[in-house]
Amino acid sequence: MAYWLMKTEPDAFSLQDLQQRGQEPWDGIRNYQARNFLRSMQIGDGVFIYHSRVPVPGIVGTAEVVSTAHPDPTQFDPQSNHYDPASSPHQPRWDLVDVAYRQTFAHHVTLDRLRTMPEFSDSPLIRKGNRLSILPITVDQWHHVLQWAG
Repeated sequence: MAYWLMKTEPDAFSLQDLQQRGQEPWDGIRNYQARNFLRSMQIGDGVFIYHSRVPVPGIVGTAEVVSTAHPDPTQFDPQSNHYDPASSPHQPRWDLVDVAYRQTFAHHVTLDRLRTMPEFSDSPLIRKGNRLSILPITVDQWHHVLQWAG
């Protein structure tokens, strides 16, 4: 089992949206490194949901990977914001995984709080300028955040 952090802007799609839907494809990833992380995910992997571009960004809850990576259909749709004219159904560039809601934290773990945790001292999450929307999380980071979030 592996652990991941997935960033989302809650005005576009929030943990509450995932909770209401139960399960959702995590589409629209258009960064090769993040795509490669998606491709390495396995069913049952744990996911922290991180709300970004909000006044107090941070980890707000958990989800679980419920499918292996498969082609993201938005790359083929000219009406989609995620359309990629260079991608084709025969040679797709972009993948997604399906994730299922698991938990909303009673206490959000803010970015400021994460910066004080020794487990995150080497994490790209707390480095300035990090724009990657998917990051691997260590077992220690996973357990420490779950313990702190209550």
